[in-house]
Amino acid sequence: MSTAAKSSPHQPLAERLRPSSLDEVVGQQQVLGPGKPLRVAFESGRPHSCILWGPPGTGKTTLARLMADSFDAQFIAISAVLGGVKDIREAVQRAEAARGGLMPQATIVFVDEVHRFNKSQQDAFLPHVESGLFTFIGATTENPSFEVNSALLSRATVYVLAPLSEDDLRQILARARAADAVPELAADAEQRLVAYADGDARRLLNTLETVAVTAAAEQRDKVDDAWLLQVLGEQLRRYDKGGEQFYDTISALHKSVRGSDPDAALYWLVRMLDGGVDPRYVARRLIRMASEDIGLADPRALRLALDAAAVYERLGSPEGELALAECVIYLAVAAKSNAVYTAYKAARKWVKNDTSRPVPMHLRNAPTQLMKELDYGKNYRYAHDEADGFAAGERYLPDGMDEPGFYQPVPRGLEIRIGEKLAELRQRNREAGGG
Repeated sequence: MSTAAKSSPHQPLAERLRPSSLDEVVGQQQVLGPGKPLRVAFESGRPHSCILWGPPGTGKTTLARLMADSFDAQFIAISAVLGGVKDIREAVQRAEAARGGLMPQATIVFVDEVHRFNKSQQDAFLPHVESGLFTFIGATTENPSFEVNSALLSRATVYVLAPLSEDDLRQILARARAADAVPELAADAEQRLVAYADGDARRLLNTLETVAVTAAAEQRDKVDDAWLLQVLGEQLRRYDKGGEQFYDTISALHKSVRGSDPDAALYWLVRMLDGGVDPRYVARRLIRMASEDIGLADPRALRLALDAAAVYERLGSPEGELALAECVIYLAVAAKSNAVYTAYKAARKWVKNDTSRPVPMHLRNAPTQLMKELDYGKNYRYAHDEADGFAAGERYLPDGMDEPGFYQPVPRGLEIRIGEKLAELRQRNREAGGG
């Protein structure tokens, strides 16, 4: 029997259609399919602490409630956004009361958005999880490797939930229609709703409810795409501006630029802007890409990235976004080199592991007479006085330090010429006996 059949019609649609058994859950077959780990856990008859990691609207709360039902356990829900240590203490008291009652009952404590709890709040669960007072289930949209304490993480199995597919969302739409919760949808309107939900069942159902109420008020039996657009307005797709999806998308943009694919780079740029990311953040990342992945193979790239950032500051959205798009395409097609990036990292590693070598005397500044008498700057050769502005054979590294070869130009773009120039200067140094 579905939850929809036993729920009050005054409940939100998402609540009325919430699954009442594991078989009613749509999607997540990677963990709920036959023989898959979470289904096996349900069938084992023994609850265990776990963390459900996935984007909004993928069934984390539903699965936690179903686990409590499956094991006939007391279900205590805590919101890490609104709750605190006081709520944890109350949950402990209720769990102790349930365990010590005339009819002992297990307890499942469900913490929604567990990543919002700080370290001390997360640590408060540990002794009770270890003692078996209750089973802990955390739900998070953030990577638990970064947001959940290692001690708590080590005591819980992590299950990764995926965004619902279009087929999954269409199944949910069909259930809503079967419950007479929504009007008839034209094919193009249904497709727009599915795309708008972006893998989030709750978003789909909440939007459906808005559409149903508005259609009923207008006595509209069928919803077409034009009317749907009018009702929804210019709403944006869900975009997690601070979480895993955010970093995955900027990573895809960066890798597309590095891989010299302008279409892919432009696609990920538009995905980020469409999702509501601050274009200033994108501009900062483009500056980084110009330095890290293009460097001296095309020094104009960094200038263009700085100009694009300045243009956006002057024009704002949406006009300024065109400058960002121009920059993204230029960076994608520009010659690539990470030689500067690699050289900088190598130099930092060298300095960190090396001793603090003294500056050679001939390279030291001598602003006073005493310093000159101590041979500061003695025998320094002023490069502008030498042929071609180059003091062949002069050394600029600390005494006793071999040439480290940090910077290795790549045979692309301007660095072809830079490499040729360096090879010529090094040859002149060798001929002059300078290395």
